[in-house]
Amino acid sequence: MTFRLRLTALYTLLFGACGALLLGLSSWIVHRQVDRTLPAGFGERALEQLNAQYVLALGGMLLVAAALGYLVAGQALAPLRRVTGLARRVTQERLGERIAMGGPQDELRELADTLDGMLDRLEASFDGQRRFVANASHELRTPLTVIRAEVEVALADPDASKEDLRGMGEVVLEAADRTQCLLDSLMVLARSQQVLPRREPVDLARAVRTAVATTAPEAEARGIHVSLDLEPAPLVGDPPLVERLVANLVENAVRHNQPGGRVQVTAGPGLVRVENTGSAISDADVRRLAEPFERLGRDSDGPGAGLGLSIVRAVADAHGARLELRPRAGGGLEATVAFPHSSPSGSMPARNRSTWAGVNGGEASAPSSWYARNR
Repeated sequence: MTFRLRLTALYTLLFGACGALLLGLSSWIVHRQVDRTLPAGFGERALEQLNAQYVLALGGMLLVAAALGYLVAGQALAPLRRVTGLARRVTQERLGERIAMGGPQDELRELADTLDGMLDRLEASFDGQRRFVANASHELRTPLTVIRAEVEVALADPDASKEDLRGMGEVVLEAADRTQCLLDSLMVLARSQQVLPRREPVDLARAVRTAVATTAPEAEARGIHVSLDLEPAPLVGDPPLVERLVANLVENAVRHNQPGGRVQVTAGPGLVRVENTGSAISDADVRRLAEPFERLGRDSDGPGAGLGLSIVRAVADAHGARLELRPRAGGGLEATVAFPHSSPSGSMPARNRSTWAGVNGGEASAPSSWYARNR
């Protein structure tokens, strides 16, 4: 039994009950009036005919109620048929259709608007997924192409020397390392977009020290000064993911910096902020930085696969945190991750300040000694 027939039966029952009540009340009033005004026996035949007419009237009323109820139910369910038809037509390749229902702000309008919003999110998700797959395929194809070309060249040369083969092996190894890094990043990104498998105590300040020590050789080679402003920042989360979040922020600040530039890392309760110098970035470009494989104007052969800030955003979302990216006035980027129950603008008094520079005669000696002193 369809919902329309059930509504029709309900309307018929309601109208029929109301009609039966009115006819019964009318019959009672007429019978009482006849009994009071006419002698006994004079109005019985008329009352019998009246009762028969009431029964016929009630039957006709039920038929009319059923017909009108069926029509009214059809009109009431017409928007639902539009929603159902759209749901049947929508596929992954046809996500552009919308109901766009007009009329009053009733429950059906709310349902249609909710479905339109869901389709908007699905369309954006599928578009992002297609871009992600296309970019991942391109990133994986590049090192594989290099590997294949190097091997083919080596095999095609029968007089290849030992040095040529060693050079080919070094290029293949570098391409394999790049592929491995990309796959590792994709695995971290996929894991961070799922429910956190565990929640354990983790200290943001300790994660910052580890990340800075890891990137110290690269910063020293480019003469980049890294300054720390840390205080104990314990929180509950997935330690490997939180450490990867902090490491990506620091690595991004060092790698996409100008030679001799500066990096400022601040950590406090529920918050980590990383600022770096560099070229000017527009607001429109900043909004794209957290998209997968987004490098802005950087060469595709540069370091990284463009997944660093995407992983940061995914890890932040998994922990209920918020990633905020802002361009610096003098060039460069400011990245802030605020975990729950913290404010990005909150004051964080410095309790452990240190600075090292990767240049001779800088503010500290080698990165290894810096890490030993500040650990």
